[in-house]
Amino acid sequence: MDSVITMDYGSGGTKTSELIDSILVPAFSNPALNALGDGAVLPGGERLVFSTDSFVVSPWKFPGGDIGKLAVCGTVNDVCMAGGEPKYLSLSLILEEGFAVENLRQIVSSAAETAARCGVQIVTGDTKVVERGKGDQVYVNTSGIGVLRASGLGREAVRPGDAVVVSGPVGCHGAAVMMARGELPCEGELLSDCMPLHALSRALIEVGGLRIMRDPTRGGLATTLNEFVEGLPFTIEISEAAVPVTPGVRMACELLGLDPLYCACEGRIVAVIAPERAEAALAALRALPGGEGAAQIGRVTEQRPGKVVLRTGLGGSRLLGKLAGGQLPRIC
Repeated sequence: MDSVITMDYGSGGTKTSELIDSILVPAFSNPALNALGDGAVLPGGERLVFSTDSFVVSPWKFPGGDIGKLAVCGTVNDVCMAGGEPKYLSLSLILEEGFAVENLRQIVSSAAETAARCGVQIVTGDTKVVERGKGDQVYVNTSGIGVLRASGLGREAVRPGDAVVVSGPVGCHGAAVMMARGELPCEGELLSDCMPLHALSRALIEVGGLRIMRDPTRGGLATTLNEFVEGLPFTIEISEAAVPVTPGVRMACELLGLDPLYCACEGRIVAVIAPERAEAALAALRALPGGEGAAQIGRVTEQRPGKVVLRTGLGGSRLLGKLAGGQLPRIC
């Protein structure tokens, strides 16, 4: 590791993995933590899922949402990706002196509306205020508890021949936040995909054959797929033409010099599913709001163990690694 923390350590890519593997896991090592899922499956009689996340997005309000909606969706989705049904959240605020009360009301209202939509209750929290210039307006932390509905999800369940699917177009959140940050014009409507995934994840669980699922946030789709197979004797091969990307995201990424495969999502699922259940899974996703654009983008093979391979539109192929640096800082 470097001698000081840089922005790259918050990218969700290789530097974040380095920080986790070299400092955090050795310090706190235990079976629930070492699985390194979006949420921890806790041991005990009634199996519970627990997750926590902090949100520092800038600007705090963006096309398609704000930090209140994002905070609830982020933790609800992490509980869902671990196979849980979210039940309760905490919500803590760090406010900067001078932040407008009306803005705070909007954030709290967004969080309350989103929690109600998910059927979860915000049952505890905390509020701190820091001096002007010390907090960039507002930070939010949420933690969530849910009941485990699908056990056995994880990298160890992945098998050759499995299908790789996404629930909709990728990169919308990262592109929308970056365009809002720069106040740059973009043809068409470019909105964050920020939404709760409780219904979509439940549908995948009910279809059966689910191996693993994640919401590709920091580091985007490419980084998440690498996390699925790194260190395993399997390869994920995806087709560039099959990955859904909206024209607005593609245009924004071209303008900003970004790759949509590494842009964050906040309302999408990427999942590995048994091949015989793939069509049923896609049908279940497409029948629900937010899943209309679901697509199979690839499969699991054994050609390049531990790697992710992109089949390009020109008939060639290239390796997709984890995000190497801080492509999109402060997007969540």
